[in-house]
Parts: sequence; structure tokens; C-alpha cells
Amino acid sequence: MAAPSFAASELLTLSSINKRTLILYPKVSSVIRRISTVRALCHSQPQLRAKSAPQQLVGVVGLEIHAQINSNTKLFSGSPVRFSAPPNSLVSFFDASLPGTLPVLNRRCVEAAVMTGLALNCTINRKSLFDRKHYFYADLPAGYQITQQRRPIAVDGMLIYSLLGGKRRSEVIRKKVLIKQIQLEQDSGKSLHDDARSQTLIDLNRAGVGLMELVMEPDMSCGEEAAAAVRELQLILQALGTCQGNMSEGQLRVDANVSVHRPGEPLGIRTEVKNINSVRYLAKAIDYEIQRQIDVLLRGGTVQNETRAYDSKSGETIPMRDKEGLQDYRFMPEPNLPPLIVYEDSASLPTGIDACQAVVVQKIRERLPELPSVKRDRLVQTYGILPEHSFTLVNEDGLVEYFEAVLKATKKEPRNVIGWVTNELLGHLKQQDMSVGQSPVSPSALAELLELQETGHISSSVAKQVFQLMWRSSGKRALQIIQEQDLGLVSDTAQLHSICQKVVDSHPDEVYAIRNGNKKVLNRLMGLVQKETKGRADPVLVRAILQEKTS
Repeated sequence: MAAPSFAASELLTLSSINKRTLILYPKVSSVIRRISTVRALCHSQPQLRAKSAPQQLVGVVGLEIHAQINSNTKLFSGSPVRFSAPPNSLVSFFDASLPGTLPVLNRRCVEAAVMTGLALNCTINRKSLFDRKHYFYADLPAGYQITQQRRPIAVDGMLIYSLLGGKRRSEVIRKKVLIKQIQLEQDSGKSLHDDARSQTLIDLNRAGVGLMELVMEPDMSCGEEAAAAVRELQLILQALGTCQGNMSEGQLRVDANVSVHRPGEPLGIRTEVKNINSVRYLAKAIDYEIQRQIDVLLRGGTVQNETRAYDSKSGETIPMRDKEGLQDYRFMPEPNLPPLIVYEDSASLPTGIDACQAVVVQKIRERLPELPSVKRDRLVQTYGILPEHSFTLVNEDGLVEYFEAVLKATKKEPRNVIGWVTNELLGHLKQQDMSVGQSPVSPSALAELLELQETGHISSSVAKQVFQLMWRSSGKRALQIIQEQDLGLVSDTAQLHSICQKVVDSHPDEVYAIRNGNKKVLNRLMGLVQKETKGRADPVLVRAILQEKTS
């Protein structure tokens, strides 16, 4: 779900920088917070045991996630943000790091970070600081990145996510991962490697785009847990509108820190796995890396502290560079940005400050939408659907709203409607790679079809046939198709008696079995009658007639 659009006024303009700096950045005392860690065990952890080892090796997984803030403009400049724009067409003087240019903080990005922190149960630091992280690369023209290394905007959070477990994967298993911090920072540009000409081209469109870096503690133990946590985070960010979360467009980038150890012993040497561009590949990359490290240790080898990339074609992680020599980023306070101040409520604003120009936590808290976990619980409790169905509804953008719109327009039980939405509707959408909003069958049209089935005008098999025709004939209603195709239920008693007699006469073995107590065979005869009538026979009437003729 996209966030509301923001005009150019979301930037603090240079002409008013002095006045607004006082609003965003008064002095407050600092707070130092301690971070605790908890580790959850994964039921799908690789089960390997060395002959001499008292305990098996288990995986330990932490995540670093960069979420691109859903904002019209960049973090410190007025350049627009747009995916796949022509190279270097969205670059301001500040983005290109021309001498004399100064950063101007985008209030929208600050509000997005605060809202995300609140949704993830974080403590919002009333005072946070910006720092320079120095490193030299072609797509970072300034030679440093503005980030929040010393005191980030949010700390000490927790993400609660759910897995489907049990024999039938219908049991909801709730887990949690602690969030160390959320910090605001700039994105870098993009390097485009031209192997044919042996050169690298630089596109600075992405340089300076606002990011939230979320650092998760190593509380996960396998790829399935990490993938579930990232998917839950993705849904939360989309519900908030703070990040669109499209991993294929780089709006959500995940790096996994993976190590193995025996429970009770110190954590092992970790590797960082990069280049993961989907939730499915994240699970595969982590599980492969855990297994690779276990194999190395069982052979008597040593895991190297290195950065590895995931190759989706081979399903393996491959070395990129070692990390033995610790890089000195030479962090220093950002001299061009004073401390960032946010306020708890309007009452805490200093006298004379316009509340519209300040970031007020209470106002942002009041705008928090219904979060995915709350929505899933509500669906199960309100409509009596299965937990796995609630996951399907919430995971597809707009599907919950579609389901509830159908329920409002039909008397059919929610448990009967859910199958149509998650099987028929969603199946067709997936086949044609369409979103819920692109469905040619509206909620009201589906509700009309279900009402016709509920009131006995058509059978369930014909209802599915009509749905197919409605999908292909966009705009046609169910009743119109039923009348045009003559698909209404056959309820003529004489006609059904004749068809049933024909079926009974041609299947003496089945009739004999029924008369000897095998009542289930009656369903086969009913199927044959439906075949004769192309699914249009009234099933209640057919059953009564067949029971009479086989008694």
C-alpha cells in the first residue's frame, strides 16, 4: 500500500533552515540503552551430528535490512525519487557532492522512521545524531555516507512473526526477533558494469535516497524463520506506507549474518550473505550457508569471516571478499546537521513552535493502521476461518478488503466464501500475474454468483463454470451468463426421474452394492446423473429420487 503523496513542502527549505532547525533540533540529554538478545530454535534446523560431538551444530541468523523510505524526494535534497528513470536524471548539486552544498532534512523521512519504530515496539529517541561514515567508492561522490551510528532514531524494538507448523501446517507458531536499532541514512548511487567495454558506469539517481536500516539481533536459527520475519516486516512497512517493500526494485534489501555453534558455546565465526532479492531466495541462501558451515566444521576446517553472495541459479553462496582486515570507516559527527529532536506530544513543544513543523510522536502513533498480525487474529475470531486462510488473505494486497466486501453482499457463510476467494479468485490472479485490484470479477459480482448458488438456482459445479465465463467476459454478471447459456438448475421432477432411471438400469452392480448397505456408492450414481445434465441437476432432488429407486 502506497503512502499518501507529499509535496515539495516536505523538505525543509534552505531559506527557512535556521528557524526550522530550532524546531527539529533543540538540546536534550542523551540516553544510553542496553540491548539484550534472545535466540529461538527452528524446527527445520539441519539435523547433523558428529560422532564425537555431544550436541549438534545449530544455525544462528541475524539480519540487516535496508528499507527505502516511501517519499517523493530524497533524504537531504529536493531531487525526486523514481525507479527506472533515465540515468543521472534525478541528481541535485548536493547529490553530486558539489562544493558548498548543504543537506536539508526531509521531514517525511523522519516521520516514516518514527512510525516504523512505533509499529515495531521501539523506543523512539527524542534526540538522535547524524554521523559521517567514510569509505571511497565511485558511486559515493562525497566519499562518505550520512548515517546514524552513535545514536539512531529508534532502538530496542521487537518484531513478532508467525510460522505455520504442525503435521498439516495449520498450527500457528509465534516467534519474536529483537530489533537493535533503526537508523536513517543515505543510499549510494548504482554502479553499472559494462563487461564488453571493460568499464563501469555510474548512475547517481539513487544517491541520497532515504533509507531506514533495521538491525535485527541473531535470534533466528534457519532460513524459514528469517524469511517469515522479513515477510512480516514487509507487510508491516506496506501497511504503514513507509516503504513499498518491492524487493525486485531494491526497495527492501536484506543481508544475512550467518554462523553455527553448539548450544551453550560461544557463537561461531559469521559470514555475511548479500545479493538476496526475494524472500524465497533468502530462506534458501541461509539454509545453504548453515549447511555449508556445518560441513566445513565437521571436516575439521575453519569457517572464514567473509562476505558471500547468493547465486540463485546454482542455489549456492559464493565468496566475494574476506573481512579479516577490519575496515576503519572513521565515523565522525556530521558537522552540517545538528541533533535531530522529536517531541512526545503537543504539550512538550517549546513555546512559540508551530506543531505542524515539528515531529510529534503522539500524532504519528494515532495514525498507525491495523497491523498484519492484528488483522489475521481479527479475521480468525470474527469469521471463524482457519489460520492458514488468514495468512493468505493478509499476504495479498487488497485481498482482505475483497473478502469482506463479498461477505457484506451475500448471506453465504464466511467459511464457504473463503474457498472462492483463496482458490478460484486468487488462482486466476496468480495464473495471469494480476493484482487483486485488476480482477475482472468485482466483489459484488462474485457475491451475486454465490447468492445464486446459495438459493438453489445453480449447482456448485455450474457456479465454477459461470465464474470462468465471468472472468473471460469482463462486465457480464452471473445471472446474464446463466440465462444466455441455459445453465439454470434442472428441477423438473419427471425429467430427473427419467434420467435417474436410465442411470440405475445401466449400473446394476452399483445398485446391488447400495441395497447391501454400501450407501457411499450412491454418490457415484449422483455423479453420473450430473454428467448427463452437465452439472445442472438439483442435487437434493436427485439424491431423493436415487434413494427411492435403489431402496
